Amino acid sequence: MVDENAVVAKVTKRIIPYIFICYIVNYLDRFNVSFAALEMQGDLGFSPMVYGLGASMFFIGYVFFEIPSNLIMARVGPRIWIARIMITWGAVSTCMIFVNTSFGFYLLRFLLGVAEAGFFPGMIFYLTHWIPAKERARAFALFLTSTSLAGVFGGPISGALLKMGGVAGLKGWQWLFLVEGIPALVLGGVTLAYLSDYPDRAKWLSPAEREWLSDKMQKENEEKQQSHGFTLLRALTHPKVWRLCLLYFSIVISFYGVAFWLPQIVKSFSGLGNAMVALISAAPYLAASISMVLVANHSDRSGERRWHVALSAFAGCLGLGLSAYFLKNNFPLPAFFSLCLAASGIWSTLGPFWSLPTAFLSGTAAAGGIALVNSVGNIGGFVGPYVIGYVKEATDAFTSGLLVLAATLFIAGALALSSKE
Repeated sequence: MVDENAVVAKVTKRIIPYIFICYIVNYLDRFNVSFAALEMQGDLGFSPMVYGLGASMFFIGYVFFEIPSNLIMARVGPRIWIARIMITWGAVSTCMIFVNTSFGFYLLRFLLGVAEAGFFPGMIFYLTHWIPAKERARAFALFLTSTSLAGVFGGPISGALLKMGGVAGLKGWQWLFLVEGIPALVLGGVTLAYLSDYPDRAKWLSPAEREWLSDKMQKENEEKQQSHGFTLLRALTHPKVWRLCLLYFSIVISFYGVAFWLPQIVKSFSGLGNAMVALISAAPYLAASISMVLVANHSDRSGERRWHVALSAFAGCLGLGLSAYFLKNNFPLPAFFSLCLAASGIWSTLGPFWSLPTAFLSGTAAAGGIALVNSVGNIGGFVGPYVIGYVKEATDAFTSGLLVLAATLFIAGALALSSKE
Protein backbone atom coordinates (compact mmCIF):
# COMPACT_ATOMS: atom_id res chain seq x y z
CA MET A 1 0.00 0.00 0.00
CA VAL A 2 1.18 3.51 -0.84
CA ASP A 3 0.91 6.22 1.81
CA GLU A 4 -0.72 8.95 -0.26
CA ASN A 5 0.13 11.79 2.13
CA ALA A 6 3.73 10.63 2.24
CA VAL A 7 3.97 10.67 -1.56
CA VAL A 8 2.55 14.20 -1.78
CA ALA A 9 4.94 15.31 0.98
CA LYS A 10 7.86 13.69 -0.86
CA VAL A 11 6.93 15.42 -4.11
CA THR A 12 6.49 18.74 -2.33
CA LYS A 13 9.89 18.49 -0.64
CA ARG A 14 11.59 17.53 -3.89
CA ILE A 15 10.02 20.05 -6.28
CA ILE A 16 8.81 23.10 -4.34
CA PRO A 17 12.16 24.17 -2.78
CA TYR A 18 13.92 23.96 -6.14
CA ILE A 19 11.36 25.88 -8.18
CA PHE A 20 11.10 28.26 -5.21
CA ILE A 21 14.80 29.09 -5.61
CA CYS A 22 14.39 29.40 -9.39
CA TYR A 23 11.52 31.82 -9.00
CA ILE A 24 13.42 33.91 -6.45
CA VAL A 25 16.12 34.34 -9.10
CA ASN A 26 13.42 35.08 -11.68
CA TYR A 27 11.82 37.69 -9.49
CA LEU A 28 15.16 39.31 -8.66
CA ASP A 29 16.07 39.63 -12.33
CA ARG A 30 12.64 41.01 -13.20
CA PHE A 31 12.49 43.55 -10.37
CA ASN A 32 16.09 44.41 -9.55
CA VAL A 33 15.52 47.41 -11.81
CA SER A 34 13.45 48.88 -8.95
CA PHE A 35 16.58 48.99 -6.76
CA ALA A 36 18.92 49.85 -9.62
CA ALA A 37 16.71 52.87 -10.35
CA LEU A 38 17.80 54.44 -7.06
CA GLU A 39 21.11 55.23 -8.84
CA MET A 40 20.39 54.45 -12.47
CA GLN A 41 17.83 57.24 -12.97
CA GLY A 42 20.28 59.91 -11.83
CA ASP A 43 23.30 58.44 -13.66
CA LEU A 44 21.47 58.16 -16.99
CA GLY A 45 19.14 61.15 -16.59
CA PHE A 46 15.93 59.09 -16.77
CA SER A 47 12.72 60.85 -15.69
CA PRO A 48 10.11 58.99 -13.58
CA MET A 49 8.04 58.53 -16.75
CA VAL A 50 10.99 57.05 -18.68
CA TYR A 51 11.70 54.66 -15.82
CA GLY A 52 8.03 53.69 -15.50
CA LEU A 53 7.76 53.00 -19.23
CA GLY A 54 11.02 51.03 -19.28
CA ALA A 55 9.98 48.93 -16.30
CA SER A 56 6.67 48.26 -18.05
CA MET A 57 8.21 47.32 -21.43
CA PHE A 58 9.08 43.94 -19.95
CA PHE A 59 5.41 43.00 -20.08
CA ILE A 60 4.97 43.75 -23.79
CA GLY A 61 7.43 41.01 -24.72
CA TYR A 62 6.19 38.80 -21.90
CA VAL A 63 2.52 38.93 -22.88
CA PHE A 64 2.98 38.28 -26.61
CA PHE A 65 5.16 35.21 -26.15
CA GLU A 66 3.42 33.71 -23.11
CA ILE A 67 0.94 31.36 -24.78
CA PRO A 68 3.33 30.09 -27.51
CA SER A 69 5.95 29.39 -24.85
CA ASN A 70 3.59 27.31 -22.71
CA LEU A 71 2.30 25.34 -25.70
CA ILE A 72 5.89 24.57 -26.74
CA MET A 73 6.63 23.40 -23.19
CA ALA A 74 3.64 21.05 -23.29
CA ARG A 75 5.10 19.55 -26.48
CA VAL A 76 8.84 19.32 -25.71
CA GLY A 77 8.56 18.76 -21.96
CA PRO A 78 8.94 21.06 -18.92
CA ARG A 79 12.54 20.20 -18.06
CA ILE A 80 14.13 21.28 -21.35
CA TRP A 81 11.91 24.31 -21.86
CA ILE A 82 12.27 25.69 -18.33
CA ALA A 83 16.06 25.35 -18.65
CA ARG A 84 15.96 27.23 -21.96
CA ILE A 85 13.92 30.03 -20.43
CA MET A 86 16.31 30.44 -17.50
CA ILE A 87 19.47 30.51 -19.60
CA THR A 88 18.14 33.11 -22.04
CA TRP A 89 16.73 35.42 -19.38
CA GLY A 90 20.00 35.22 -17.42
CA ALA A 91 21.91 36.27 -20.52
CA VAL A 92 19.62 39.23 -21.21
CA SER A 93 19.60 40.31 -17.57
CA THR A 94 23.40 40.54 -17.43
CA CYS A 95 23.36 42.63 -20.62
CA MET A 96 21.51 45.35 -18.70
CA ILE A 97 24.96 46.60 -17.60
CA PHE A 98 25.38 48.07 -21.10
CA VAL A 99 22.29 50.33 -20.92
CA ASN A 100 23.17 54.00 -21.55
CA THR A 101 20.12 55.36 -23.38
CA SER A 102 16.38 55.23 -22.86
CA PHE A 103 16.00 53.23 -26.10
CA GLY A 104 18.51 50.63 -24.90
CA PHE A 105 16.65 50.46 -21.60
CA TYR A 106 13.31 49.89 -23.36
CA LEU A 107 14.79 47.29 -25.74
CA LEU A 108 16.49 45.14 -23.11
CA ARG A 109 13.44 45.24 -20.83
CA PHE A 110 11.35 44.07 -23.80
CA LEU A 111 13.82 41.26 -24.59
CA LEU A 112 13.87 40.21 -20.95
CA GLY A 113 10.09 39.82 -21.14
CA VAL A 114 10.43 37.69 -24.30
CA ALA A 115 13.07 35.51 -22.60
CA GLU A 116 11.04 35.01 -19.41
CA ALA A 117 7.72 34.39 -21.18
CA GLY A 118 6.21 31.09 -20.12
CA PHE A 119 8.25 30.60 -16.96
CA PHE A 120 5.56 31.36 -14.39
CA PRO A 121 2.57 29.73 -16.18
CA GLY A 122 4.92 26.89 -17.08
CA MET A 123 5.63 26.31 -13.39
CA ILE A 124 1.91 26.43 -12.56
CA PHE A 125 1.20 23.97 -15.39
CA TYR A 126 4.10 21.79 -14.21
CA LEU A 127 2.71 21.59 -10.68
CA THR A 128 -0.70 20.45 -11.97
CA HIS A 129 1.05 17.23 -13.07
CA TRP A 130 2.46 16.60 -9.59
CA ILE A 131 0.20 18.09 -6.89
CA PRO A 132 -3.40 16.85 -6.37
CA ALA A 133 -6.06 19.55 -6.64
CA LYS A 134 -6.97 19.70 -2.94
CA GLU A 135 -3.35 20.48 -2.01
CA ARG A 136 -2.68 23.12 -4.64
CA ALA A 137 -3.41 26.45 -2.93
CA ARG A 138 -0.78 25.66 -0.31
CA ALA A 139 1.67 24.36 -2.93
CA PHE A 140 1.15 27.43 -5.11
CA ALA A 141 1.55 29.73 -2.10
CA LEU A 142 4.76 28.00 -0.98
CA PHE A 143 6.09 28.39 -4.51
CA LEU A 144 4.91 31.99 -4.80
CA THR A 145 6.34 33.08 -1.45
CA SER A 146 9.47 33.27 -3.57
CA THR A 147 8.10 36.52 -5.02
CA SER A 148 7.82 38.08 -1.60
CA LEU A 149 10.97 36.54 -0.12
CA ALA A 150 12.87 37.76 -3.17
CA GLY A 151 11.98 41.22 -1.90
CA VAL A 152 13.19 40.26 1.58
CA PHE A 153 16.56 39.01 0.31
CA GLY A 154 16.74 41.22 -2.75
CA GLY A 155 16.65 44.45 -0.80
CA PRO A 156 19.75 43.86 1.33
CA ILE A 157 21.62 42.13 -1.53
CA SER A 158 20.82 44.93 -3.95
CA GLY A 159 21.79 47.51 -1.37
CA ALA A 160 25.17 45.84 -0.89
CA LEU A 161 25.76 45.61 -4.64
CA LEU A 162 24.92 49.29 -5.10
CA LYS A 163 27.83 50.02 -2.75
CA MET A 164 30.24 48.36 -5.21
CA GLY A 165 30.15 51.38 -7.49
CA GLY A 166 33.66 52.10 -8.85
CA VAL A 167 34.91 48.51 -8.56
CA ALA A 168 36.38 47.41 -11.92
CA GLY A 169 35.05 50.64 -13.40
CA LEU A 170 31.40 49.64 -13.07
CA LYS A 171 28.60 51.60 -11.42
CA GLY A 172 26.77 50.07 -8.47
CA TRP A 173 23.64 49.45 -10.54
CA GLN A 174 25.74 47.66 -13.18
CA TRP A 175 27.15 45.31 -10.55
CA LEU A 176 23.59 44.65 -9.41
CA PHE A 177 22.46 43.51 -12.87
CA LEU A 178 25.63 41.49 -13.48
CA VAL A 179 25.75 39.57 -10.20
CA GLU A 180 22.00 38.90 -10.02
CA GLY A 181 21.85 37.66 -13.63
CA ILE A 182 24.48 34.92 -13.29
CA PRO A 183 22.46 32.52 -11.03
CA ALA A 184 19.83 32.08 -13.76
CA LEU A 185 22.50 30.83 -16.15
CA VAL A 186 23.77 28.33 -13.58
CA LEU A 187 20.31 27.10 -12.51
CA GLY A 188 19.29 26.66 -16.13
CA GLY A 189 21.94 23.95 -16.43
CA VAL A 190 21.02 22.40 -13.07
CA THR A 191 17.37 22.19 -14.12
CA LEU A 192 18.21 19.75 -16.90
CA ALA A 193 19.63 17.30 -14.38
CA TYR A 194 17.33 17.89 -11.41
CA LEU A 195 13.74 18.13 -12.67
CA SER A 196 11.69 15.21 -13.97
CA ASP A 197 9.10 15.98 -16.63
CA TYR A 198 6.25 13.88 -15.24
CA PRO A 199 5.64 11.45 -12.32
CA ASP A 200 6.11 8.32 -14.43
CA ARG A 201 9.70 9.46 -15.16
CA ALA A 202 10.66 10.32 -11.57
CA LYS A 203 13.44 7.92 -10.60
CA TRP A 204 13.45 9.43 -7.10
CA LEU A 205 10.00 7.88 -6.50
CA SER A 206 9.58 4.15 -5.96
CA PRO A 207 7.77 2.21 -8.71
CA ALA A 208 4.64 1.98 -6.54
CA GLU A 209 4.75 5.72 -5.80
CA ARG A 210 5.21 6.57 -9.47
CA GLU A 211 2.28 4.37 -10.42
CA TRP A 212 -0.02 5.79 -7.73
CA LEU A 213 0.78 9.42 -8.49
CA SER A 214 0.53 8.97 -12.26
CA ASP A 215 -2.85 7.26 -11.87
CA LYS A 216 -4.04 9.92 -9.42
CA MET A 217 -3.18 12.82 -11.69
CA GLN A 218 -4.54 11.05 -14.77
CA LYS A 219 -7.86 10.39 -13.03
CA GLU A 220 -8.11 14.03 -11.94
CA ASN A 221 -7.49 15.17 -15.50
CA GLU A 222 -10.05 12.73 -16.87
CA GLU A 223 -12.62 13.91 -14.32
CA LYS A 224 -12.01 17.55 -15.28
CA GLN A 225 -12.30 16.66 -18.94
CA GLN A 226 -15.57 14.80 -18.38
CA SER A 227 -17.02 17.52 -16.16
CA HIS A 228 -15.91 20.56 -18.17
CA GLY A 229 -14.75 19.23 -21.54
CA PHE A 230 -12.31 22.08 -22.21
CA THR A 231 -10.32 21.85 -25.42
CA LEU A 232 -7.52 24.34 -26.11
CA LEU A 233 -9.78 26.47 -28.30
CA ARG A 234 -12.60 26.44 -25.75
CA ALA A 235 -10.17 27.38 -22.96
CA LEU A 236 -8.91 30.36 -24.97
CA THR A 237 -12.41 31.65 -25.73
CA HIS A 238 -14.58 30.67 -22.74
CA PRO A 239 -16.12 33.50 -20.65
CA LYS A 240 -15.11 31.72 -17.42
CA VAL A 241 -11.44 31.86 -18.41
CA TRP A 242 -11.72 35.49 -19.50
CA ARG A 243 -13.34 36.47 -16.19
CA LEU A 244 -10.25 35.04 -14.51
CA CYS A 245 -8.11 37.05 -16.94
CA LEU A 246 -9.86 40.25 -15.87
CA LEU A 247 -9.62 39.34 -12.19
CA TYR A 248 -5.90 38.63 -12.45
CA PHE A 249 -5.36 41.79 -14.49
CA SER A 250 -6.90 43.81 -11.63
CA ILE A 251 -4.62 42.12 -9.08
CA VAL A 252 -1.45 42.44 -11.16
CA ILE A 253 -1.79 46.21 -11.67
CA SER A 254 -1.25 46.75 -7.96
CA PHE A 255 1.18 43.83 -7.59
CA TYR A 256 3.68 45.30 -10.04
CA GLY A 257 2.85 48.91 -9.26
CA VAL A 258 4.01 48.27 -5.69
CA ALA A 259 6.91 45.98 -6.63
CA PHE A 260 8.56 48.38 -9.09
CA TRP A 261 8.09 51.54 -7.04
CA LEU A 262 8.33 50.38 -3.41
CA PRO A 263 11.99 51.43 -2.86
CA GLN A 264 11.33 54.91 -4.26
CA ILE A 265 8.11 55.28 -2.26
CA VAL A 266 9.99 54.34 0.91
CA LYS A 267 12.79 56.76 0.04
CA SER A 268 10.29 59.58 -0.58
CA PHE A 269 9.02 59.59 3.01
CA SER A 270 12.04 58.24 4.90
CA GLY A 271 14.85 60.44 3.61
CA LEU A 272 17.26 57.51 4.08
CA GLY A 273 20.19 56.51 1.89
CA ASN A 274 19.85 53.96 -0.90
CA ALA A 275 21.35 51.01 0.99
CA MET A 276 19.11 51.57 4.03
CA VAL A 277 16.05 52.05 1.82
CA ALA A 278 16.80 48.72 0.11
CA LEU A 279 17.07 47.06 3.53
CA ILE A 280 13.87 48.56 4.95
CA SER A 281 11.94 47.72 1.78
CA ALA A 282 12.27 44.06 2.75
CA ALA A 283 9.71 44.41 5.59
CA PRO A 284 6.53 44.56 3.43
CA TYR A 285 7.72 41.46 1.56
CA LEU A 286 8.37 39.62 4.81
CA ALA A 287 4.85 40.39 5.99
CA ALA A 288 3.51 39.20 2.62
CA SER A 289 5.48 35.93 2.86
CA ILE A 290 3.84 35.05 6.15
CA SER A 291 0.30 36.11 5.27
CA MET A 292 0.13 34.38 1.89
CA VAL A 293 1.01 30.98 3.38
CA LEU A 294 -1.52 31.40 6.20
CA VAL A 295 -4.28 32.39 3.77
CA ALA A 296 -3.46 29.53 1.37
CA ASN A 297 -3.42 26.96 4.20
CA HIS A 298 -6.84 28.12 5.33
CA SER A 299 -8.10 28.04 1.74
CA ASP A 300 -6.97 24.41 1.34
CA ARG A 301 -8.46 23.34 4.66
CA SER A 302 -11.81 24.94 3.88
CA GLY A 303 -11.79 24.13 0.16
CA GLU A 304 -12.94 27.72 -0.53
CA ARG A 305 -11.16 30.00 -3.01
CA ARG A 306 -13.24 33.04 -4.05
CA TRP A 307 -13.65 34.64 -0.60
CA HIS A 308 -9.98 34.10 0.14
CA VAL A 309 -9.07 35.99 -3.03
CA ALA A 310 -11.65 38.72 -2.41
CA LEU A 311 -10.86 39.41 1.25
CA SER A 312 -7.13 39.49 0.51
CA ALA A 313 -7.76 41.98 -2.32
CA PHE A 314 -9.88 44.18 -0.05
CA ALA A 315 -7.13 44.11 2.61
CA GLY A 316 -4.63 45.24 -0.02
CA CYS A 317 -7.04 47.98 -1.12
CA LEU A 318 -7.32 49.21 2.46
CA GLY A 319 -3.53 49.19 2.92
CA LEU A 320 -2.91 51.22 -0.23
CA GLY A 321 -5.66 53.69 0.62
CA LEU A 322 -4.26 54.20 4.13
CA SER A 323 -0.70 54.56 2.84
CA ALA A 324 -1.86 57.29 0.43
CA TYR A 325 -3.63 59.10 3.27
CA PHE A 326 -0.66 58.90 5.63
CA LEU A 327 1.79 59.95 2.92
CA LYS A 328 -0.32 62.98 2.09
CA ASN A 329 -0.46 64.00 5.76
CA ASN A 330 3.22 63.27 6.39
CA PHE A 331 2.89 60.33 8.79
CA PRO A 332 5.82 58.16 7.62
CA LEU A 333 5.62 55.29 10.13
CA PRO A 334 1.86 54.61 9.66
CA ALA A 335 2.41 54.93 5.90
CA PHE A 336 5.08 52.24 6.06
CA PHE A 337 2.92 49.84 8.09
CA SER A 338 0.08 50.46 5.65
CA LEU A 339 2.38 49.40 2.82
CA CYS A 340 3.06 46.19 4.77
CA LEU A 341 -0.70 45.58 4.97
CA ALA A 342 -1.06 46.34 1.25
CA ALA A 343 1.70 43.89 0.28
CA SER A 344 0.22 41.21 2.55
CA GLY A 345 -3.19 41.56 0.94
CA ILE A 346 -1.92 41.65 -2.65
CA TRP A 347 0.39 38.63 -2.34
CA SER A 348 -2.20 36.60 -0.37
CA THR A 349 -4.54 36.56 -3.36
CA LEU A 350 -2.11 34.44 -5.38
CA GLY A 351 -2.36 30.93 -3.88
CA PRO A 352 -6.18 30.74 -3.86
CA PHE A 353 -6.39 32.50 -7.24
CA TRP A 354 -4.21 30.00 -9.11
CA SER A 355 -6.27 27.15 -7.68
CA LEU A 356 -9.26 28.47 -9.67
CA PRO A 357 -8.16 27.83 -13.30
CA THR A 358 -6.37 24.58 -12.43
CA ALA A 359 -9.62 23.25 -10.93
CA PHE A 360 -11.29 22.91 -14.35
CA LEU A 361 -8.51 23.03 -16.98
CA SER A 362 -6.36 20.03 -17.90
CA GLY A 363 -3.88 18.94 -20.56
CA THR A 364 -3.24 21.31 -23.46
CA ALA A 365 -6.26 23.37 -22.39
CA ALA A 366 -4.51 23.97 -19.07
CA ALA A 367 -1.24 24.92 -20.77
CA GLY A 368 -2.97 27.44 -23.04
CA GLY A 369 -5.59 28.63 -20.56
CA ILE A 370 -3.16 29.25 -17.70
CA ALA A 371 -0.84 31.08 -20.10
CA LEU A 372 -3.75 33.18 -21.35
CA VAL A 373 -4.79 34.16 -17.83
CA ASN A 374 -1.21 35.05 -16.94
CA SER A 375 -0.51 36.93 -20.17
CA VAL A 376 -3.68 39.04 -20.07
CA GLY A 377 -3.19 39.58 -16.36
CA ASN A 378 0.36 40.72 -16.92
CA ILE A 379 -0.81 43.54 -19.13
CA GLY A 380 -1.51 44.97 -15.70
CA GLY A 381 2.24 44.74 -15.17
CA PHE A 382 2.60 47.34 -17.91
CA VAL A 383 -0.23 49.50 -16.59
CA GLY A 384 0.71 49.59 -12.89
CA PRO A 385 4.32 50.84 -13.04
CA TYR A 386 3.56 53.22 -15.90
CA VAL A 387 0.59 54.80 -14.10
CA ILE A 388 2.64 55.36 -10.96
CA GLY A 389 5.44 56.94 -13.01
CA TYR A 390 3.02 59.13 -14.99
CA VAL A 391 1.18 60.35 -11.88
CA LYS A 392 4.44 60.88 -9.98
CA GLU A 393 5.81 63.06 -12.78
CA ALA A 394 2.54 65.01 -13.08
CA THR A 395 1.96 65.59 -9.34
CA ASP A 396 5.45 65.09 -7.83
CA ALA A 397 3.84 62.69 -5.32
CA PHE A 398 2.90 59.01 -5.02
CA THR A 399 -0.46 59.45 -3.27
CA SER A 400 -2.75 59.61 -6.33
CA GLY A 401 -1.01 56.66 -7.93
CA LEU A 402 -1.49 54.57 -4.79
CA LEU A 403 -5.20 55.39 -4.83
CA VAL A 404 -5.43 54.16 -8.43
CA LEU A 405 -3.85 50.87 -7.36
CA ALA A 406 -6.26 50.64 -4.43
CA ALA A 407 -9.21 51.04 -6.81
CA THR A 408 -8.01 48.15 -8.97
CA LEU A 409 -7.84 45.89 -5.91
CA PHE A 410 -11.37 46.82 -4.95
CA ILE A 411 -12.45 45.82 -8.46
CA ALA A 412 -10.52 42.56 -8.09
CA GLY A 413 -12.32 41.73 -4.85
CA ALA A 414 -15.71 42.45 -6.44
CA LEU A 415 -14.83 40.29 -9.47
CA ALA A 416 -13.75 37.41 -7.25
CA LEU A 417 -17.09 37.43 -5.43
CA SER A 418 -19.09 37.70 -8.65
CA SER A 419 -17.43 34.70 -10.32
CA LYS A 420 -18.24 31.03 -9.81
CA GLU A 421 -15.65 28.45 -8.84
